[in-house]
Amino acid sequence: MFGLTHLGEPMAPTQLSDLTPRQFEVLQLLGRGYSTDQMAAELHLSKKTVRNHVRGVLRALGVRSRLEAIVEARRQGLTD
Repeated sequence: MFGLTHLGEPMAPTQLSDLTPRQFEVLQLLGRGYSTDQMAAELHLSKKTVRNHVRGVLRALGVRSRLEAIVEARRQGLTD
């Protein structure tokens, strides 16, 4: 369920300190609809590195998809 842990308990809000500066940048670009390729070009990173950062963002937010990450980040006021 969205916004709950796998045990059905409410998730603690994510703090900016839970994200690395690069993960926060990736989250911002996700919110703007950037693809992995676009983020890699924008941040001068490999696609594999971008995918690793996206996985870290998903883990930090406790979600399973990029779309859920965007929704959760907006809900928590982490992105526009």
